[in-house]
Amino acid sequence: MPKAKGKTRRQKFGYNVHRKRLNRNARRKAAPRIECSHIRHAWDHAKSVRQNLAEMGLAVDPNKAAPLRKRKVKVMEVDKEERPKELVRKSYVLNDLEAEASLPEKKGNTLSQDLVNYIRYMVNHGEDYKAMAHDEKNYYQDTPKQIRNKINVYKRFYPAEWQDFLNSLQKNKMEVE
Repeated sequence: MPKAKGKTRRQKFGYNVHRKRLNRNARRKAAPRIECSHIRHAWDHAKSVRQNLAEMGLAVDPNKAAPLRKRKVKVMEVDKEERPKELVRKSYVLNDLEAEASLPEKKGNTLSQDLVNYIRYMVNHGEDYKAMAHDEKNYYQDTPKQIRNKINVYKRFYPAEWQDFLNSLQKNKMEVE
């Protein structure tokens, strides 16, 4: 079968390409990005993964770090050989990780202000979820069950605000009557 015309051009050397920079960038892109900033800053690219983690006081294999005890064979004290523990040179990484883990978890469950306003408007229908679903301001075209679930989520995340909102609704009804 004939070749396509113009595809047999000979290779030319690229004199304007910086090979050292190309190789460095290729190595950097090939290596995975370490997400944990504490470990990333203490990482030494000249060493292996096992050596890096051992210097930080971390384990590569959790099964070897804390092995399960086998109860079948009892080892005599004479036969026990204690191997020297690896030296932890970068203990500050372990301390930083422990400090970060001991911080209280932030409340990440928040509702957008649009959704809060949407729920407050829909509550004007009372407990009639079908009327809420047929309302013209039901922009999201939620079903009655979806609206009920959103209101329950709001009640669960913000119980004090929900109580204040219900009290304000009752005051408005009293003023109208």
